[in-house]
Amino acid sequence: MEEDRLGMNVSGDVAELEKDDKGLIGISIGGGAPYSPCLYVVQIFDNSPAAKDGRIKAGDEIFSVNGIPVKGEKKTAVAAMIKKAGKEGYTLDISLKKMKHRVVESMNADTADALGLSRAILCNDPLVKKLNRLQHSTTVYKKLIEHMTALINSLYHVARSQKEFGDLFCEIATRESFSSANKTFGIFGEAHRSIEKQTVKSLHAIIRDLNIFVEKAIPDTRLTLKKYLDVKFEYLSFCLKLKEMDDEEIQSSSIGEPLYRVETGNYEYRLMLRCRQESRMKFIKWRNDVMIKLELLDQKHVQDIGSQLSTFVRLMLTTYDNCRTIIEPTKGLFPIEVDLYDEEENNQVSSGPSEVQNDNFADESVVADGREENLLDLA
Repeated sequence: MEEDRLGMNVSGDVAELEKDDKGLIGISIGGGAPYSPCLYVVQIFDNSPAAKDGRIKAGDEIFSVNGIPVKGEKKTAVAAMIKKAGKEGYTLDISLKKMKHRVVESMNADTADALGLSRAILCNDPLVKKLNRLQHSTTVYKKLIEHMTALINSLYHVARSQKEFGDLFCEIATRESFSSANKTFGIFGEAHRSIEKQTVKSLHAIIRDLNIFVEKAIPDTRLTLKKYLDVKFEYLSFCLKLKEMDDEEIQSSSIGEPLYRVETGNYEYRLMLRCRQESRMKFIKWRNDVMIKLELLDQKHVQDIGSQLSTFVRLMLTTYDNCRTIIEPTKGLFPIEVDLYDEEENNQVSSGPSEVQNDNFADESVVADGREENLLDLA
């Protein structure tokens, strides 16, 4: 039967490889008699002579070994002989498989199994632990920011209370007739206003430093991670496609009905092999890039936690020292003399002698009962 190359151009080349200590060149072979006339490379193993040479790719057809034609031979025989001596594949099916892997990624494994969703899985992926640590770091920072935000809000409310306290004393100063009392209340009120300004200034610096890590470092890593996941799902889609084609070949051979694509050179399968290899190379490149960024982010996380907490404590100490410096000049201002009797004397003059006498009796009764009254109402 004539080969069906699916419109692909085929070129020839010769690769001379030196076997390793075990007598292997690092490839796996597929196809061959009795179902396929062609033998082709299924996989190139990492750090093998074939991988280091770089000329042999997955999907390449093997025509001869040491000048001996192997077309029509069994793959086991060709393996024994060796031991002795592009984007065209990105089809709609691959796109759908890629989308399915993206959906399954966010599912629990039991849920995916219950729904009957077939998928390819990376075993012993070292990046999974890194991603878990990234998620843990993000959670720690969010909780830390929530806790420190609550603390900062409390300090901010205290600062606002200090400002209101200062405004109240300044208002009292404007209504005080004694110059000494006016000056004292004015100084005391302005001191509390300055405390509020100093506290708010320090709080803004703390919030700015805390948000740098969460708003810049983590999103940059997540962007790289998004690109990595796109390449990962593409690679897994090719793996799943090849697994389905393998199952199809096994099923057809079990009932004795060879597939058309197998009898005509299995070029579709070989194309998928080539696409998987190229996708795997991109996947490894992006995975290494993501792992490096996650490692740097993890180091920054360890250093940044201590630095941020130290900065927070230092700024708070500086704030309290500045507040103490601001309030220091107010020592010795009190006690002060306040004129409380002007309005009372005016009332006594207008009310007459009988009322004054009654007021004296009332004052004596208060003293006799031993009850204390607020002599100064600042409200």
